[in-house]
Amino acid sequence: MLIILDRDGVINEYDGNYICSADEWIPIPGSIEAIARLCIAGHRIAIATNQSGIARGYYGIDELDAMHDKLEQLVEAQGGCIEFIAYCPHHPDEHCHCRKPLTGLLDQIRDHFHLDSLQGAMMVGDSRKDLEAALEADCQPILVLTGNGADTALHLETRPLPNVRQFDNLAAFADWVIHSHL
Repeated sequence: MLIILDRDGVINEYDGNYICSADEWIPIPGSIEAIARLCIAGHRIAIATNQSGIARGYYGIDELDAMHDKLEQLVEAQGGCIEFIAYCPHHPDEHCHCRKPLTGLLDQIRDHFHLDSLQGAMMVGDSRKDLEAALEADCQPILVLTGNGADTALHLETRPLPNVRQFDNLAAFADWVIHSHL
């Protein structure tokens, strides 16, 4: 199965401030191992992440690449593999097609894997934008309560979205996929 992950707040610590360097990029405890366990169980992993800090001038592509290199090396050290990373470098005011909740990043992932659709894939995020993008792209939306996830869960109580599954963190999601879902 293809599993698409948001980055900030799902894989790494996120408190609402921009993460501008590999040194500032700190994994959530258990998230790297969760990704590796999913890979070892036969799942394919891609990442879809909004990175407007580039357009805002907070960091450049080199810094983003260093963050992603760190992520990939940590996952590989645990026996896993991130097959593709799609990111949106645009400012929200640019109204691009790739910024979640639009589906451009998910379209890139679909095309990378030569799929006709993303039906059957899962999209794990911590924000409403992630969940809306998942639903629009025909993915199963998964909410984790790390990062912005707890606030998102509260807002879903008054403005629900269909078919959203919720987990405490990426490790709990991985446990469910590996042990219960298959």
